[in-house]
Amino acid sequence: MKVNRYLQFVLLRWGALVSFRTVPALLIALSVSGCASSKKLDTFDLSSPSPAVSASRKQGRQILIAAPSALKALDGENVVVRSGPHSISYLKGAQWADRLPSIVQSRFVQAFESTHRLGGVGRPGDGLAIDYQVLSEVRTFDIDVERGNNAVVEIAIRILNDKNGTVRASRVFRSSSPVSGPGNDAYISALDRAFDNVTSDVVSWTLSVI
Repeated sequence: MKVNRYLQFVLLRWGALVSFRTVPALLIALSVSGCASSKKLDTFDLSSPSPAVSASRKQGRQILIAAPSALKALDGENVVVRSGPHSISYLKGAQWADRLPSIVQSRFVQAFESTHRLGGVGRPGDGLAIDYQVLSEVRTFDIDVERGNNAVVEIAIRILNDKNGTVRASRVFRSSSPVSGPGNDAYISALDRAFDNVTSDVVSWTLSVI
């Protein structure tokens, strides 16, 4: 092997006698050392909200949950930490299980399905006869350390009539939850609580306007 010969030549010049059997062992040791130095990230998900809907009347309408839009900082797997009005970083040693907008979309679908108030809930491509689209924008989804350790979630919602293309209603939903302890688990739990509050409000409001 060319690499082994080169390493042997270099080591011999420094006065070390290395056999061809020793060099592969050295390469393996270096490889294991490199793997050990890379720390695995903790991966987190959001729980499935179960909104409390007061009325039990079932509607036959079918809705589509579009993929949420978001700025680049939120459109990924990093957990955002806000340390100032114009400064953000990412939570060390933590990541989302998928792109954040994809997780939000999935949890919205599950939340609406759990109400049993609709004829159908789906994503683009599911083939439903859609009556309304639920369009969302993730505006804030971070740990705010500037004004105390608080998880803040803000999501803007528009209800689009799929039959005529008009916006039926729009609203911005926001919730915050204090971080109750140290460590990444506490940060994610606070974000999960804030998101659960927002989702419950989104579902209740949407069902009231369609």
